[in-house]
Amino acid sequence: MKILLWASLLAASTALIAGCHGGDPAATSGTIQTMQARVVESQQQQLLQSLKSTGTVHAKETAVVSAQVMGRIQQVLVREGDSVRAGQTLVVLDDAALRSQVEQGQAGVKAAQNAQAAAQTNAALAASTLDRYKQLESEKSVSPQEMDEVSRRAEAAAANLEAVRAQTDAARAQESGARTMMSYTRLVAPFAGVVTARLADPGTMAAPGVPLLQVDQAGALQLDATVDESVIGAIRKGMKLTVEVNGAAATGSVAEIVPAADPSSHSFLVKIDLPSSSQTRAGMYGTAEFANGTRQAILIPRSAVVARGSLNCVYVLDGQGIAQLRYLTLGAAQGNLVEVLSGVSAGEKLVDLPSDRELAGKRIQTSTGVRP
Repeated sequence: MKILLWASLLAASTALIAGCHGGDPAATSGTIQTMQARVVESQQQQLLQSLKSTGTVHAKETAVVSAQVMGRIQQVLVREGDSVRAGQTLVVLDDAALRSQVEQGQAGVKAAQNAQAAAQTNAALAASTLDRYKQLESEKSVSPQEMDEVSRRAEAAAANLEAVRAQTDAARAQESGARTMMSYTRLVAPFAGVVTARLADPGTMAAPGVPLLQVDQAGALQLDATVDESVIGAIRKGMKLTVEVNGAAATGSVAEIVPAADPSSHSFLVKIDLPSSSQTRAGMYGTAEFANGTRQAILIPRSAVVARGSLNCVYVLDGQGIAQLRYLTLGAAQGNLVEVLSGVSAGEKLVDLPSDRELAGKRIQTSTGVRP
């Protein structure tokens, strides 16, 4: 009996509560909150497609200074970072042995000149004697044998003079060669520039072809970038492009395209002229952006993107204007717009400037719309 009594009382209470609220449908179903917000629309646009390539900054001309003769280094007159002018002495080698060769050459030239002077005197005497004998021969005052002997002596004297002259020329050439070799003991800058590497110190032995210094030419720099063979056809000499060095963007110009590809990587070397900048140095890494056709992309304003931890999302309006939170995969920024790789289709309406408001499930009443 007690169980039946409690069941009756519970049923009566339930009926009473239902009767109090039965006339308000909104109370049973709940209301959707309405909020004011600006709405924008995602758009599909055609974007320029590009390829980024990294490279290294170089001077337009770089010279590796090395010795042409064997010798001990006496002086290295510059260090890394020093500015040099064309023809400035950079390294001095010991020239004692070569100086001795020059002195020997000078002595040889002097001896040859003395021998030539004596030969000229003999040749002149022989020639004048031959002239007198020719006069006597016309007067029938000399025998044919005497005439032959005088003629032969004149010819021999002339031949000896020519030989001595050749020896004098050889001695002069030997002296000149010794002087040239001695000049190689002073290594000079091939052009105005900056010393970028010092590879030897005084006291070490210099050998032909062994680098001692590196000098980069003063003036504008170049970025040497490698480009895949699939896009090399779109690159032409003189083409302008965006480059970035040391975090600073600038406009460069294609100066040279090396016509032969690297057989191992199938890539081409492209040299890009850089604008003058006090912040750019040889050896820095840089990035060049080459145009590579166009593509279709979906863009939305960056102001519509909300960060949820490490994820990006937007509020998308459905057909009834209800905001739904949707996560995105974003691409590169395009000014005040950003590319959407996935998560939003073209033509969808998004809440702009949502800030920290929780808008999911709320009806958005549109204020002034802004299209990207």
